[in-house]
Amino acid sequence: MKTLRPFIFIIASITIYSSCSLSKQEKGKLLAEKYCGSCHLAVSPTMLDRVTWTQHVLPAMAPKLGIGVWHENEYFPKPTKEAANISIEDWKNIVAYYQELAPDSLAPAKASLPLAEDLQLFDVLRPDTAGHTQTATTTMVSINPFTGDVYSSSEYGATLYKWDGQKKVSPAIKLQSTAVDMNWRAADTALLTCIGNMRAVDAPTGVLWEVHPGEAESRQVKTIGMGLPRPVQSIAADFNKDGRMDYLVCGFGHNYGGLYVLQQTPEEEYTKQPVWEVPGAIHTVVDDFDKDGWPDIMALFAYGDEGIWLFRNDHKGGFKQQQLLRFPPVQGSTGFQVVDMNKDGLPDILYTSGDNGDYSMELKPFHGVYLYLNKGDFRFEQAWFYPVNGCTKAIAADFDQDGDLDIASIAFFADLKHRPAEKFVLFSQEKPIQFIPHVMPALTGAGRWICMDVGDYDRDGDADIVLGNYSKGFIIQDDFKPDWDVNIPFIMLRNKTK
Repeated sequence: MKTLRPFIFIIASITIYSSCSLSKQEKGKLLAEKYCGSCHLAVSPTMLDRVTWTQHVLPAMAPKLGIGVWHENEYFPKPTKEAANISIEDWKNIVAYYQELAPDSLAPAKASLPLAEDLQLFDVLRPDTAGHTQTATTTMVSINPFTGDVYSSSEYGATLYKWDGQKKVSPAIKLQSTAVDMNWRAADTALLTCIGNMRAVDAPTGVLWEVHPGEAESRQVKTIGMGLPRPVQSIAADFNKDGRMDYLVCGFGHNYGGLYVLQQTPEEEYTKQPVWEVPGAIHTVVDDFDKDGWPDIMALFAYGDEGIWLFRNDHKGGFKQQQLLRFPPVQGSTGFQVVDMNKDGLPDILYTSGDNGDYSMELKPFHGVYLYLNKGDFRFEQAWFYPVNGCTKAIAADFDQDGDLDIASIAFFADLKHRPAEKFVLFSQEKPIQFIPHVMPALTGAGRWICMDVGDYDRDGDADIVLGNYSKGFIIQDDFKPDWDVNIPFIMLRNKTK
């Protein structure tokens, strides 16, 4: 051991000398990778503009590292038990790193392929809004796959509405808070997820109901879960194979949240079992992904450590966690779909990013629609990307009935000033994994789409689209006022293929 001591001393001296010789910028990069990268992917300064970094994102991140904030670039040590505390000198090096290398501004998402204004695949149908003329704050639209009836919910009024084939509205069920997800299990039975609070707060007031809209009022609602942390989606499955239905809930939360299974007991009650108790669970798909006969979970987390994880059923009431895709925390993940896009028998991932309602409210060139192809053994590689500012959701279906899958996308945080048509884009697949974007100019003034569903509304065998209009608020572009219909709750795009 004595012979090693001079060697260790020399190595330590070199390390100290190298650290001292680093520039402030180099130190900041290494410190950001060490501290920020311990919780999520380290973020390049070029992903946001300088003002956003220094006035919004870094002040919001400082308390997580034991740093207090007075105002921009005025920091002081404030150690906490929960934080991975950093020295004030190291924190200022991180701030300097982002301040010096961040651009003055970001270019919005702009693709090489233009948006062709030639989409004629759909008729635009507007609902009869007589007696329903309040400002549209639609938070959910759903096509009943068994009947074709359309259901919607809005933030104002907290009501589930039913729209029949003539697009006439009738209040179906009065809610405790607005519904954000409706998962149909039968013609008269659906899971209804009510968020509790649309704003980013830690308020566990969400509920999960099983609803029967056509029943008498006393039999319309069965409560499955209460006190949920801002739930945004729910799926029914018997995860432990005991013959009783369980329910998977995405509790997006705020600082607290998680992915949970509400496990049914023999007494027909439910116990909340965490799958992964971190905030940001925004969308899940349940399937037997590893083909062992048990239901697994694929989940997108969209807050902090963003990415898609696979939770493989361990047959013992739990899950084994595996990361499939990982994104930086400013990515703004909004949703995904599991679909075999290239018809090779392996499930691929259609993914969208475009959330701009947090600390970095600016148009971003990396927002849009992504396709990751399955290369086997749960390995996914990006095969296609189309930039769409503020993209909110994408759904793949054979809209033009030519035998391959197309993609419909919506963008709530679109470039409303310069590219308003990107609020709704249909990507037709012309060749394998080659898509041409089409838009309908008539939709530009119809609304601002925050939610979308696809189904056979008119029961003629092709895929129709319903778009939900959240018409006011959350506008991140200065000096812009809504130039669309602020009252219409949704529009129906009726497919004319058949």
